Amino acid sequence: MISHSRRHCVVELQALPSRIGQIRRIVSAQLRHWQLDPLIDRAALGVTELLSNVHRHAQPDKTCTVEIELRLGRLTVSVYDSDPRLPVLREAAADALETCGRGLALVAAVSEAWGARHQADGPGKVVWFSLRAAPAAPATSAQRRPTRGGAKQVREPAPAVVVAVDPGAVPAGLSVAASVGARPG
Repeated sequence: MISHSRRHCVVELQALPSRIGQIRRIVSAQLRHWQLDPLIDRAALGVTELLSNVHRHAQPDKTCTVEIELRLGRLTVSVYDSDPRLPVLREAAADALETCGRGLALVAAVSEAWGARHQADGPGKVVWFSLRAAPAAPATSAQRRPTRGGAKQVREPAPAVVVAVDPGAVPAGLSVAASVGARPG
């Protein structure tokens, strides 16, 4: 299920390798929509590492929920799964060529804060990280461009684009439910 509000997005999925790329694209698109382009690379890397951990380690299944929320100038990305075992950040590996076990270290490196806790309302855990979000540049109220007669024409900003998704077009394993609030006028 995908649900959207102005500053909140939740996606439920099976943490399979084929789904991780889809979630990266969803997170990237949502951050572009919120005008947080400078955070896209770090957020996409962080969510990829957390979902890869669910895929590798979560028991008994790979069902999880990704939540991104922008509140008070801070973007928080959380991944919920049903496995109650909390992840452990590995110390610096003795073997510098080791290719496994660095996911949480990458999350720690790209974020301002991260953590893990048991879910309050049931079995499982949530692993999260947060990034400081710079305020978006204010949109210009109008753009001016010259016309043939030399007079200025005022062009209003383009309206927001709303995309309807045909549930039949959604890949197996993802379901879609969206709610769109009224835009402030």
